[in-house]
Amino acid sequence: MEQFERYGYPALALLVLLEGVGIPAPAVTAVVAASALAAHGGHLSLPVVAVVTLLAATGGDNLGYLLGRRAGRPALLRFGRRVRLTEERLERAERFIATRGKNIIVLARFVDGLRQTNGLIAGATALPWRQYAPRDAAGGVLWTALWVTVGAVAGNNIEQLRRYQLWILAAAALAALALAARHLFKRHRGHK
Repeated sequence: MEQFERYGYPALALLVLLEGVGIPAPAVTAVVAASALAAHGGHLSLPVVAVVTLLAATGGDNLGYLLGRRAGRPALLRFGRRVRLTEERLERAERFIATRGKNIIVLARFVDGLRQTNGLIAGATALPWRQYAPRDAAGGVLWTALWVTVGAVAGNNIEQLRRYQLWILAAAALAALALAARHLFKRHRGHK
């Protein structure tokens, strides 16, 4: 939270924009933290946080689209390995877009991994920009509304959250352990 007091809107914009270009960044955390700070009476304005988030999200995705369009599939495969974008995963994403339609772009904002790569993949698969941009904007509006609202609610209830922080942390730890166990179980079953 102190970082947003110091760097404010530029830090928020940079973190959200980087994620749209395919660089893993804590964009959701940044949006929630900035929104909570704004709602709790910090130096940020909640409407400005929402606008900066939306512009950075759609701007990053469209920059990712442009990079995917210009660099193409070979570059995605060469550099994608660094963020676990393998040829198999790229092919699955391409098939998914081709079979389930372009509207998945709206929902991609809410899926970790797809959120960071949807623009790159859409550009590399030569999806026309006029079909990509409105869907990405719709997803950006919904995503921004969700996380700014979560942050604002948290910021408005900071005292209650502090009172129950131990329980909240315990629940988050249990959820993380359950997800890790599920992942390990699936991986173990897959190797048999």
